[in-house]
Amino acid sequence: MPAKIVETRPRPFKRLKIDPITLDIIENAMLNARHEMDTVLFRTAMSPGIREQHDEFPMIANLDGKMVVGQFGSFIYGFKAAYDGTIEEGDMFLTTDPYTCNGAVSHSNDWLLLRPIFKDGRLIAYAAMFGHMTDIGGKVPGSLPTDAQSIFEEGIRIPPTKIFKNDVLQEDILEIILHNCRMPQWNRSDFYAIVAAIRTAEKRVIEMSNRFGDDTLYSALEDLLDRNKRAMSKLINAAVPTKKQYFEDYLCDDGMGMGPYKIKCAMWREGGKVIFDFEGTDPQSTGSVNFLLNEEMFKMFCGVYMIMVFDPQIMFNDGFYDLMEVRIPEGSLLKPRFPAALSCRTHALGRIFDILGGLLGQGNPDFLCAAGFSDSPHFMYSGYRKTGEWYQLYSIGFGGIPGKPFGDGPDGHSLWPSFTNVPNEFLESYFPLRIEAYETLADTGGAGLHRGGNALRVGYRFLEPGQISIHDDRWLTYPWGVNGGLPGARSRKIMIRKNGKKELLPAKCDRIPVAEGDLLYFDTWGGGGWGDPLKRPADKVAFDVEAGLVTRDGAKRYGVVVKPNGTVDEKATTALRAKMAKKRGKTKLFDFGGTIPELKKACRKETGLEAPKTPVFQTWAKPRAEGSKGGAGKKAARKVA
Repeated sequence: MPAKIVETRPRPFKRLKIDPITLDIIENAMLNARHEMDTVLFRTAMSPGIREQHDEFPMIANLDGKMVVGQFGSFIYGFKAAYDGTIEEGDMFLTTDPYTCNGAVSHSNDWLLLRPIFKDGRLIAYAAMFGHMTDIGGKVPGSLPTDAQSIFEEGIRIPPTKIFKNDVLQEDILEIILHNCRMPQWNRSDFYAIVAAIRTAEKRVIEMSNRFGDDTLYSALEDLLDRNKRAMSKLINAAVPTKKQYFEDYLCDDGMGMGPYKIKCAMWREGGKVIFDFEGTDPQSTGSVNFLLNEEMFKMFCGVYMIMVFDPQIMFNDGFYDLMEVRIPEGSLLKPRFPAALSCRTHALGRIFDILGGLLGQGNPDFLCAAGFSDSPHFMYSGYRKTGEWYQLYSIGFGGIPGKPFGDGPDGHSLWPSFTNVPNEFLESYFPLRIEAYETLADTGGAGLHRGGNALRVGYRFLEPGQISIHDDRWLTYPWGVNGGLPGARSRKIMIRKNGKKELLPAKCDRIPVAEGDLLYFDTWGGGGWGDPLKRPADKVAFDVEAGLVTRDGAKRYGVVVKPNGTVDEKATTALRAKMAKKRGKTKLFDFGGTIPELKKACRKETGLEAPKTPVFQTWAKPRAEGSKGGAGKKAARKVA
């Protein structure tokens, strides 16, 4: 049964006609409240993942749970569909288990808190936020084990739980949860910070309702959702063809020596609705790279991508969801059955955006973006200081942003909407390490009319013994280029031991011992290039060389000869470009850098690592089932329209 709303003074809302000025005031007040949630969180959280990197996602939703303002929405739909208890005034819910909230969160490190907002005894809105906790227990520090084969190895799982009842904290429940974490002081602080952010949103929504009236607020939120739906409807009809488009991409490996794993999707439009069908995606993995992709969450990903590419002026919210239908096969990499491991789902999550780019751009190549949101690389470092104090770092790395129709991709940047790096000064102040390199790597961005962003290198010098974990991808497959653009460079991780010995580390590994004096070079991937590199203005290439973004040898990928003094050799450039164009022939719509068999065959020579073996897919005799009130098993196979 779905959640039951308990209102002490229930009465229906009236849909009013809202004038444009009032609507604009309420819209901006809601946006301000959403950003105030972030400000409260960042000033009170302790973990660098939330405090510094902003690995959190707030939202304010209408009384049906549809996000009106926020960063990444759609939490509430999955929660309400799975939770069969009551939702009452004074409640605040906490959940971390993807299987008991229909994938509203997709791995257990993300703590989702949700607050129904009541006024005068009736529900008027929701506020919610989730943040990534640095540690939730499990078999490795950071709780993201690359070799986990079930979710039970990944840390404590919290089903939908009333952590506040009648505005009273259930302290015994919270203490049990924190008892399972390696950094309970961080988790406690981050938990209270999220609670404070949500209460801030609640206060602002009630203030708006008092100022304008309940019916006006209700109607304004509906109008904002409707406006988004109208705008997205026009966008879908203009950008999505009725003919099926197909695209597939691959996760390189699962951290257990197997791969690559295929993600395949078809897209087409029927009437005013766009349909996405993931039939042909590989079965779920034995390892932890599975991604329990909530259908509503995918709609949100798609909406964000379309708005950013086609019309950034559109205010993003959940109003357009009934214009999309998402079909994900049960038991696949994107709809694994319980208790499949999920902790390292970030690689598939990031790859979804590359796939969206490949799908949405085929019908109109002028709007096609190259690959570059290929992953969200993680680095973890932990151990005991000489003083006996435990230290534990979790951080997210950045890569090269792909070339795009209207310009170059930024170098060493994040495609997540509001993520930032952890300042090096912070890292060196709070952790036993020194940052000896923080730079973009020349020539790692794919060559193109619009250059792909360069990869980022961070050099970590370890000052205390400990262990590290690395989670990354795009070490076997390339971030592909489009419209004649070349692929970006692949990622790699190089350890230089204090005795000078060099080791090439896998892209996914845990519990790698490090000694005082060891140095790790953490190199991410470059973004794919956009457009014919032979058409990039030679003076731009010369500027890139001067800026250290492209080497003189790298300039020749663009057919440009740069003299030692930094000027362009016009005659040599003209000759080289003519020769390259003749040899190359017609440009490719997509340049993947080779087929999967070709990449695997050349793997060791090109990357220094062994090619992954053909995956052994995980199968379960019964559908995903939990035996809990969430009832996720019986609901997970649904198609959401």
